Amino acid sequence: MEPAKLSDLETVFESVVTSLLALGGIVLFLMLLSGGFKYLTSGGDDKAVAGAKATLTYAIGGLVMLAGSFIILKIIGTFTGTDLILTNFTIFK
Repeated sequence: MEPAKLSDLETVFESVVTSLLALGGIVLFLMLLSGGFKYLTSGGDDKAVAGAKATLTYAIGGLVMLAGSFIILKIIGTFTGTDLILTNFTIFK
């Protein structure tokens, strides 16, 4: 078996980021599902409707922040010319 190398961190970082994005997508889906269920079962109760709308608003806000952060990283990478470092975790060229 080979010993670990510094370049193996590329794989670790890529796996962590991919896992976190997948987890964020799952949590977003569950929040949208929960908010929709709360809204449908509120029965016209003003407090329940307000809680459901808040859940849906936070879920959509999370989606915007998740997509926005990725877009900002891409824009910074394009302007600075370091696109490979920001999105593809390359330690050695």
